[in-house]
Parts: sequence; structure tokens; C-alpha cells
Amino acid sequence: MNPDFWHQKWKNNQIGFHNPIPHPLLIQYADKLSLDKGQRIFLPLCGKTLDIGWLLSEGYRVAGVELNEMAVLQLFEELELEPNIKIDDKLKHYTANNIDIFVGDVFDLTKEMLGEIDAIYDRAALVALPYEMRKQYSVHLLNITHKAPQLILSFEYDQELASGPPFSISEDEIHEHYSNSYKVNHLTTKHLPSFLGGISAKEHVWLLNRN
Repeated sequence: MNPDFWHQKWKNNQIGFHNPIPHPLLIQYADKLSLDKGQRIFLPLCGKTLDIGWLLSEGYRVAGVELNEMAVLQLFEELELEPNIKIDDKLKHYTANNIDIFVGDVFDLTKEMLGEIDAIYDRAALVALPYEMRKQYSVHLLNITHKAPQLILSFEYDQELASGPPFSISEDEIHEHYSNSYKVNHLTTKHLPSFLGGISAKEHVWLLNRN
């Protein structure tokens, strides 16, 4: 997708995708990642999600990447953290205690920049990208994280009724992207009776562990 699409969303404060609370499904299923305190979890296309504050409060270290710098500035302000900022090739790197956020295109993020990752929490990245980009993204994600375990939230609905994003992703597609590298476990389904302006949808939670 054109980056200007997301920049315009943030500029106009059209951020209905931003949850006003930490995601209940993260709180319910984060322990399935079997992380110890101090381990590092990666949030691709993280925005200014309150999930980051919750993960930090639980004792985890957090890394993220976000296209829009305004979102990252607001994130650190809301966390009441003063970031150190440096340029890392094509990306800006915001750091503070236990948190690293890269500003720029996720495809410009390398495994050397990102460093060691113990798990991935993908609430907003896979669903934000159209199909062809999802194929590229899933391969890139495996490369930069050394196939770290994943907790994925996805949506499923009749794509003819709404154009997205967030896009509809089927179970078959989850397996298409990840079954060669992971054991894919479906944890739960939440029914959403009024999604994207009133259509019926399902929200799925997936746990991916290395094969």
C-alpha cells in the first residue's frame, strides 16, 4: 500500500484502528508465548498501541517498527518516556528503557538493526497489508526475527462487503504463509457482529511455534 495512505490517516486522526485499551486477547493469550520476564517481543506496524505499555508493565522488553513518526512521538509521550533518537540507515531508531521503536518502512528493517527477538505479536501488520504484500511481509518477518514464535490476531469476513484494511485473512492463507516454518495453532475465535461499518466478522488468534 502507498505509505501516504497511512500518513494521511494519522494526520487526520482517522485512527479507528487504535484501541483505547490494551487488547483483551493479548492479555488473555500472551502467556501462550511462554516468555520469561526480560525477554524481547517484536510488534510490527505497532502504531502507538497501548499493548506496548501493557507488555512493558508485565516485565517484557519491546521492539517495534512503525511507518508514521507522529504515532511514535505520541507513543513515547503517552508512556512518559524521553527517547534517544538516532539514524539507522533508512530508519529512525527511538530508544528508551526496555523499548526500541524504528520509524520507517518495515521492509527496510534488517535483522542486524532489530537484534535478537524472542517472540512476535502481530496484531496490526498482517491485516494491514494487501495479499501480495502479505506474501512479501511474511517472508521478511521470518528472516529478520529468525522465525521467532508468533501470536497473531487476524480478521475474517466477506471481503466483497468491505475493502479493508484491515483485510480478511482465511485460515488457509495463514497456513500458506507460515506452515513451512511453524506449527500453526488456532487458539480462539471472537465473533464481531458490527465490524467495519456494520458487517459480521470473526477475529482469530493464532499461536505459531517453530517446527
